[in-house]
Order: sequence, then structure tokens, then C-alpha cells
Amino acid sequence: MVKITAALALCSLLILSACGNEGQKDQKAVPPAQTSEVHTNNSGSTTTNGTSGVQPGGSGSENSPETNNDQTNQGSASKPDSNDQQSGTKAVKVQYRMNKAYDIVPSAEGVSKKVVLLTFDDGPKKAEMINGLIDTLDKHHAKAIFFVNGYRVKQHPGLLKLIADRGQTIGNHSWDHIILKNKPEAEVRRQIEDTQQIVKATVGKAPVFFRPPNGAGGDTGKKIAKENGLLYMTWSNGSLDWTMSSKSSGNADKVVSNVLDQLHSGSNILMHELPWTVEALDTLLTKLESKGYTFVDPESIDTQIK
Repeated sequence: MVKITAALALCSLLILSACGNEGQKDQKAVPPAQTSEVHTNNSGSTTTNGTSGVQPGGSGSENSPETNNDQTNQGSASKPDSNDQQSGTKAVKVQYRMNKAYDIVPSAEGVSKKVVLLTFDDGPKKAEMINGLIDTLDKHHAKAIFFVNGYRVKQHPGLLKLIADRGQTIGNHSWDHIILKNKPEAEVRRQIEDTQQIVKATVGKAPVFFRPPNGAGGDTGKKIAKENGLLYMTWSNGSLDWTMSSKSSGNADKVVSNVLDQLHSGSNILMHELPWTVEALDTLLTKLESKGYTFVDPESIDTQIK
């Protein structure tokens, strides 16, 4: 009986041992919890289970193909170019001033004298002409002053915004384009100051340049311009585009030859928003460049009234 009991106990021990070993085998058969496999690529970004992401604390590389093709890059957009013409943030160094002959001359040593100032009067009239002029200016990396009339701004505020939005400078050319020289002071003031106000209300910035119609502002015009912080100017090189008619032929060629005939360093070139001037501008600027001239940015002209 004792032998039977011992035999039964031994069998029980063997069975329990076998069960324990089987349990260990089953436990080893269970895979460990799945973990993300992380690989760092050359850009500094990481790939997790085939999905690209940004490694915490890593900088990454915007130029990396992996970054450009695989990442969303939220919050990593490039900063605007500080030289972007449309940003309005570029600071232009003052390097020029206007002399008594209305030429543009260097205000410091080492600044090029062989320059011209481009100006266009009597707008804004039509988007097609404005865009045509500015397309050519952009092609030649040039800036100009667009001298506008108040009554035209009132008629076409969107055209004034077009000039400003395309990075060009706006000047004051009086309200009604009348001869100011012999007008009463109150009328001259209204012509200048009403134009200042409507330009500022339309584009958020008042002009700093004033050109009287026909170059005839008189002492009163000069006085009121100064009171309004405006640099008074006429011109020193006239294209004579305003003397031409749509019925005439060869107008564009005449515009070019007229300017070149009077060309000199610092030329303050008077032109207008006219179809033949639009047509002539690319040829004119190309010829000026071929002669070694560059184009003054109006923002680089000292407008402090002396």
C-alpha cells in the first residue's frame, strides 16, 4: 500500500513538472509588445514604421529630398525674402538728392552719377497701360514715380492700388491738372492737399513727391508743397510724348529719340501714361542700359525739405 502511494505521488510530480514546462513553452511563444523602429536619415528627420516625422529636438533640413517629399513641415515655412518688392519691408538707403536743375545727383562719395529717374504723369487711367509700363519696369529691375491726379484717383481707386501693389512710388500731381502758378493760395492748397488725402486714404501712404502740372507751381505751390512734406520737382529731360497724337505714326520711336537727345547724368525723365510711351519703354530702357545708365529708386532720394 505504501508502494502504491509512493508511486502515485511520483506520477503526480512528473505530471506537474510536465505541465510547468509546457506553460513555459507557451509563454515564450507569445510575441513581445510591438515597438516602433526608429531610423534617423541624413536630413535629421526620423522614419517611424515607414512614416516620416520630426525627431523631437531635431532640426531637420528643408533642402532634404526626404523632408520635401515625405514631411508636412507644419510651422516650417520659409521666411519671406527681405528683398521681395511686394513685401513692403525692404529698407532703401538714401543715396541721392535733387539739385536746383531737378537732376538727381549722388549725396555721398562713391555713389554712381550715371543714373536717371523715371517718372510718369497724369494717371491713373487704364489698367492695361499701367500693367504694360510696370511689366517693363520689372523686366529691367527699375522703379519709377507715378504722378497722379486726385480726380482720376477718385474715378479709379483700384488703379492707384494697382500701382502701389506692384511696388511703384506714387507722387502728387494736383487734383484737377490745372496751372497753379496764378491761382489763389486757397485753391492751390486744395489742389495739393486734397490729392494728398485721397492717395493716403486709398493706399495708406501719402506722397512725398510733388510735380505741378506743366511745371508751373509758382512760389505758392512750392510753399504749400513744403508745408505738406513734399519734395517739389519738375523735370530735366522731357520725352515730349504729350505732344503726340494717336493719328501720328512712329510715336514710340520719337519718344526714345527725344529722351536720348537730352540724356545726361541725373536726367529726371518726364513721361506720361500713354499708349506710345508704353510701347517705347522697353526699347528706351534697353538703350539707356547699353549706355551704362542705371535707374534711381525714388525711395533712395532724400526728400527732407531744406
